[in-house]
Amino acid sequence: MDSRLMSPELVEIAAKVLEGQRLNLEEGITLYKTPDLHTLGRLANWVREKWNGNAGYFNINRHLNPTNVCVVDCKFCGFARKPGKGGYTMSLEEAYHHASLGYSEAVTEFHIVGGLHPYLPFSYFTDLLSGLKQRFPKVHLKAFTMVELDFLSRRAKLSIEDTIRSLREAGMDSCPGGGAEIFAERARSIICDHKVSGDRWLEIARKVHQAGLKSNATMLYGHVETVEERVDHLIRLRQLQDETKGFQCFIPLAFHPANTALSHLPGPTAMLDLRMISVARLILDNFPHIKAYWIMISPKTAQIGLNFGADDLDGTVVEEKIVHMAGAQTPVGMTRSEIEHLIREAGREPIERDTLYRPVHRAEAA
Repeated sequence: MDSRLMSPELVEIAAKVLEGQRLNLEEGITLYKTPDLHTLGRLANWVREKWNGNAGYFNINRHLNPTNVCVVDCKFCGFARKPGKGGYTMSLEEAYHHASLGYSEAVTEFHIVGGLHPYLPFSYFTDLLSGLKQRFPKVHLKAFTMVELDFLSRRAKLSIEDTIRSLREAGMDSCPGGGAEIFAERARSIICDHKVSGDRWLEIARKVHQAGLKSNATMLYGHVETVEERVDHLIRLRQLQDETKGFQCFIPLAFHPANTALSHLPGPTAMLDLRMISVARLILDNFPHIKAYWIMISPKTAQIGLNFGADDLDGTVVEEKIVHMAGAQTPVGMTRSEIEHLIREAGREPIERDTLYRPVHRAEAA
């Protein structure tokens, strides 16, 4: 990589990246502030290809949101409803039926998250998992954020370890990465002041990993957070990953202001979307995968992200609710052929994966 083509502030950082050295807080801030997005993307792409070659991962998944009733009043959320204020809660049979809609043998994952419902018993969630496992035994259940696990443990008066153990025995195979938002208490107090702290989120993620389960990690960006708070968030994730090696993928989540209490904010641009992906790939040097989540940033921007540090587009999804209730204009689902087309057009090789990033080989695809 020719340093003569780089902006001065990136020359030393590029040298460290190419030598495999770890970047620090100040260097992460420089990456966020540099106007040289092209060099930033080239550096991130180099690391991305070092990790994952030319692969462009995707999976065949379905989202299941059993309830949007929630006691937490997050300013960035357009999905949740207060108890008695027009929310919905699926019965177990309704949830099983909803999971079956559009289901085929191709589906390898159910992504299950919802609101913090004040009245549902813990047995609802264990029965939900066990019932899905009975009906769809080959489907991986990626269920419940660290925030949900904390809430369920307090509702059931169980330790977080016993909560994770009970849910795992019922069928929980891994955990998604939501609820992390931004770890810095200044920003967190503005956007989700009644949610668990960043330290508590990391503590529960540690417990999940110690129980032998994998999880993802996220960061919500483009609201009130500062550049310094973004880098702090990434470094704290990196520190936990050094300890547990339990994170599979980092997913930058673009804030959608419409239909939220922060609707006066402009929201992130495509330039910030790509910058987020690139900086994450460079700072999170111990994360195997970085996702360009097409639901959040649009299929076209996610496609470009495959050359700015990302190696994964997520999956077919089908009927995503949380982001779209906050005003997202992206499709609610894509077909396998549509995702494969996006990946090939980006110059990458489409690789269907399961939740644990093992390649899925299908005779019909050949």
